[in-house]
Parts: sequence; C-alpha cells; structure tokens
Amino acid sequence: MKLAILETGYPPGNLADDFGDYPRMFERLLGPGFEVESYDVQKGHLPKPRAHDAYLITGSPAGVYDPYPWIAPLMEFIRSADGAKMIGVCFGHQVMAQALGGKVVKSDKGWGAGLHRYTIVRSEPWIDTAGMIAIPASHQDQVVVQPPNTEVVAASDFTPFASLAWQDRPAISFQFHPEFSPAFAKALIEKRYDNIPNPDAAIESLNAPNDTAVVGGWMRRFLNGERE
Repeated sequence: MKLAILETGYPPGNLADDFGDYPRMFERLLGPGFEVESYDVQKGHLPKPRAHDAYLITGSPAGVYDPYPWIAPLMEFIRSADGAKMIGVCFGHQVMAQALGGKVVKSDKGWGAGLHRYTIVRSEPWIDTAGMIAIPASHQDQVVVQPPNTEVVAASDFTPFASLAWQDRPAISFQFHPEFSPAFAKALIEKRYDNIPNPDAAIESLNAPNDTAVVGGWMRRFLNGERE
C-alpha cells in the first residue's frame, strides 16, 4: 500500500535526534507492508491527487485556527481526497474535523498530557478491543462540535470526541498519540514542564501499561481492510 504521511509539525528541540521525527514514529507503529512517502506540509508540500492509496496526517503545535499559509490548502486537500483512506492524529484529527464541518478551539480545560484513558463507545470493523484503552495524550485544542457524518468511537470526560469514524468517506481520526513511546511522551512533557498542570504526575502516569500497539493494530486493519 502506498501511504503518504503529511508531516504538519516537528518534535521540539533536539528530540528528533533521539526519537526520530513523526513520520518515522508512525512507520515504527504501523510496521512493514507500507510504501511510505512523507510530505512536509508546513513547507507547502502536499501529494498529487490520487498518487497514494492512503494519507496519514500527523500532530503539530499549530492550531487549526492559526493564520499559517499551509493550513487552508491542507483543509482543501482533506475535502478533495474523499476517495482515499485517511487517518488523522492529534492536529490531524482536529484539522480533519474542522475541514469537514466540525469545530476546534483551544479548550478551557487546558492541557491534556500523560497517559489518558478512553472508553470505546462504538465498534467498527477495524477495532478488535472492547472496554477501555490507555494512550499518551498531548494537546490543548479539542474538537467541540462533532463533524457531520461521523460517529464517536472513543471518548473520555476530558475529551468527548477522542476518536471519530466518518460514515461518508473512508476516514478515521484520534485525538491521542498511539505513535508516542512513553520515553518520548515524558521528554515532551519535560520540554513543556512549566505549561503542563501537574507535570510530575503526568510523567509518572506514563509508567503504567499502555495500548499504543493495540491502536497501531486498529490503524493497520483500517488501512489494509480485508487484506489484514
């Protein structure tokens, strides 16, 4: 499968030297079987239409409401690429929601960081897990208006629209970060230590078992469909 990773942000400081950039994290999460090409969206690079079977939009420190010149073209690309499979993660989740009729704001709940737990509220063909998952989170912005033609797949009190599945196109999205290792998530909190509420507790929470591999499996099944 030809997979385009749309890189919308970079790890802060020198973290990429130790952990790799976001496309590399997703390649590790998804494993073999994908012909991956990355596009630096912040530099104005987007794939040609129908050049790939699927698209994955990464996280970013940007907000969908920021006046950066690359955000509007990305939203237009999302709207136009309705025939290919698409996955959004964190900012990717938010920009898909905003582009397709939802609304995203900087939440008055503040930062969500550390290991968060989400209830799976809807079964989908690509899901093989019931109950609850624990996944690293790192965000201030949230989807506050659910886009049309979507179903909520996972939710928490802090993040009611934590995962969405579109019913009118092959697209899914996650507010949380299955691509983050606990070590990277801890290092990210350290970089933002003064901005995160209870940063030591958030770091400590990441010592608990997580379900990143489970969600990575969801993503593989969604991308591969019946081939998985």
